[in-house]
Amino acid sequence: MTELVKRGADRVQWIRSRMPLLARARADFAESQPFAGKTIGMSLHLEPKTAVLLETLEAGGATIVATGNHGSTQDDIVAYLRDRGMTVFGARDDSLEQHHRNVQSVLDAGFDILLDNGADLAAGLVANGRVILGGTEETTSGGNRLRSELAGRVPYPVIVINDSLLKAIGENKHAVGQSVVESFMRITNLMVNGRRFVVAGYGWCGRGVAHYLRSLGGKVAVVEVDELKAFEAAMDGFRVGDMLDLAEWGEVFITATGQPGILGRDFFERVADGAVLANCGHFPWEIEVETLRTMATGSTRLDDAIERIDLGDRHVVLLADGRMMNLAGREPKGNSIEAMDLGFLLQSLSLERVATDAASLPTGAQPVPNDIDREIARRMLAAMGASR
Repeated sequence: MTELVKRGADRVQWIRSRMPLLARARADFAESQPFAGKTIGMSLHLEPKTAVLLETLEAGGATIVATGNHGSTQDDIVAYLRDRGMTVFGARDDSLEQHHRNVQSVLDAGFDILLDNGADLAAGLVANGRVILGGTEETTSGGNRLRSELAGRVPYPVIVINDSLLKAIGENKHAVGQSVVESFMRITNLMVNGRRFVVAGYGWCGRGVAHYLRSLGGKVAVVEVDELKAFEAAMDGFRVGDMLDLAEWGEVFITATGQPGILGRDFFERVADGAVLANCGHFPWEIEVETLRTMATGSTRLDDAIERIDLGDRHVVLLADGRMMNLAGREPKGNSIEAMDLGFLLQSLSLERVATDAASLPTGAQPVPNDIDREIARRMLAAMGASR
């Protein structure tokens, strides 16, 4: 066993020991074999918690062919999964072009069920006119693609995990909120207390980021285009305003919308000297990094996750090249183990439903079936020792 494989195995062992929900699913799947004879094609962050998910699916008879997402792949986990015999593409330092080739490699390998993150695999299937049994989509960003550019073009069911209220509360609000704030502190070594933060987006992830920042003493403003969510943010006690109006007030800007072009040229022309820019959305398009670089008079990379970009008489600090700071930044930990135990059980049982009863599901993007949501809520409450 190489040192890289051993390191991955040791990390996965620790994570596995703290994921009781997946442990039960793994035992159930080993007996029922819902994925026997089927290949699952995956595009999802390759980190230790994902490895435990893949072990769970493999226990149910699945053959795995997988790649990670750009910038978040962890090489020791790839080595560990390959050592187990899984077909895995990707590396931490892959370029965006190489990432696209990795996705194509998964498509070329062929699969019966997809486990997608950002709808990259679904888009590839549509482009090639291929039909599969069905699958899941992890993110809001991917769900948006399925319901916009891919609407009416996906002739099989895709369960959007992020539509689940259970995931929204447990993983998005609390786990993403915690991990983004923790990552900001770890990457920058700056304190939260008294610092002025602007959070773009008050969906479940934005809510979590804003609340966790405030709980640590941050001064938080929210930018939200949806009137109802903006109203909620105001009622929750946050300052609510327009991004350009807050450009000179904020010291740290965190995007959490899933939409492109949130921080663009007009913002860069106004933003205060020394502002820190970070993103926690799936795609690295919320901060217009290329526009920022064309405006730059110079730049200094302080380490692999921090870059100072000079703008004449001012400068900004860009974290993780505009990618997901909690998975693409330094010492990436991502969401908490318990939250991903819940989220990946949602994945597991939804994939089981597709594998065993796809005919009962409508085609296209759809929420997690209600009975699965409620069953997992009961299991999570029991695991927490909580009473109802």
